[in-house]
Amino acid sequence: MRTNSKLMGIIFALLFLFVLAPGAGFASEEAAKTEAAATAVDSAPAVETAEAAHDAVNNMGLPDDGKPWWVWPVLLFIATFIMGILAVLGGVGGGVLYVPIISGFFPFHLDFVRCTGLLVALSGALAAGPGLLRANLASLRLAIPVALIASSCAIVGAMIGLALPANVIQISLGATILGICVLMLVAKKSEIPDVPESDKLSSILRIYGVYQEESTGQTINWKIHRTPLGLSLFIIIGIMAGMFGLGAGWANVPVLNLLMGAPLKISVATSKFLLSITDTSAAWIYINNGAVIPLLVVPSLVGIMLGSFIGVRLLKIAKPTFIRWMVIAILAFAGAKALLKGLGI
Repeated sequence: MRTNSKLMGIIFALLFLFVLAPGAGFASEEAAKTEAAATAVDSAPAVETAEAAHDAVNNMGLPDDGKPWWVWPVLLFIATFIMGILAVLGGVGGGVLYVPIISGFFPFHLDFVRCTGLLVALSGALAAGPGLLRANLASLRLAIPVALIASSCAIVGAMIGLALPANVIQISLGATILGICVLMLVAKKSEIPDVPESDKLSSILRIYGVYQEESTGQTINWKIHRTPLGLSLFIIIGIMAGMFGLGAGWANVPVLNLLMGAPLKISVATSKFLLSITDTSAAWIYINNGAVIPLLVVPSLVGIMLGSFIGVRLLKIAKPTFIRWMVIAILAFAGAKALLKGLGI
C-alpha cells in the first residue's frame, strides 16, 4: 500500500511539474501569440499569419498534422506502458526500447526523443539506486571511477549528437540497435567469474568487496581485473549513451561482468546505479538546449513506470526465452526502421 501511495505521489508530481506548471506558461505564451497575430492581420499578409500559427504548434512540441493535441500523449502512454512490461520481462533498459521505437514510429524530432529516452532510463535508475546501495549490491568503489569517465564522455556524446544532422544520428542509431541485438544473441553471463588475482590499478583504487548471496547463503568475496581496458571501454560507452539517449545498461553489464570479472549481481546493480550519474550528465545538455517536451516526457515516464510494475508481476509466470526472443525481434525491427529512416528509404 505504501508503494502504491509513493507511486501515485510521483505521478501527480510529474503531472504538476511537466503539465500544469508549464501548461500555464504555454497557455499565456499561446494567448500572446494569438493576440499578436490578430493585431497584425490587417497589416500583415495571410502567409505570415499562417507561418506564425505553424510556429506556435511547433513551440508546443506537437506535430502539425491536424490531430487533437491529446492524441499523441495517449498513444505514447499506451506504447510506453507496453515497453515497460517488455523491458522488465526481457531484462533490458527502457531507454534501449524507447529511442528506436518512438523515433521510428512517432513524428517527434530525434533530439526530443533522445532527451526523453535519457529521462526514462534515469527515472528507473533513481528509483532503484538507493535500494541497491542499501542491499550492498551496487558498489561505490566500482561505480565512482567508471561514473567519472562515463559521465564526462556522455556530455561529449550529447554535444556531438546535437551537432550532427538528424539523418546521420538515425543511421548510427539503427546500426547501434542492430549491434545490440547481436550482442544479446551471443553474450553470455557468468554468475561469479573466476578472477585469480586483481590487477595493479584495481588494487590501488581498492575495488573489491563482499556480499551475501541470499539464494545459497554463501558469502562472496569479489575482485576485478583488466581494469585499464574496462575503463577505456567506458569512454566509448559514455559517448554512445549521450549521443543516442539509450542509457548504457546494455553495455555496462557485459563489460563489468565478462571483461572485468565482477559478479553478475554486482554488475547489474552497479550498472543501474551508474545510469543515475551518466544519464543525468547527458540529459542536462539536452535540457539546456531546450530539447524537452512536457507532453512527450510525462506520458512516457508514467507509462514506463506503470508498465514496469505490471512486468514485475508477470515475470513470475512468463517464459523468459520467449520474451527474450520477442524483445530481440522488436529491437531488430526498430533498428532497421531507424536505419532506413536515416537513409531516406
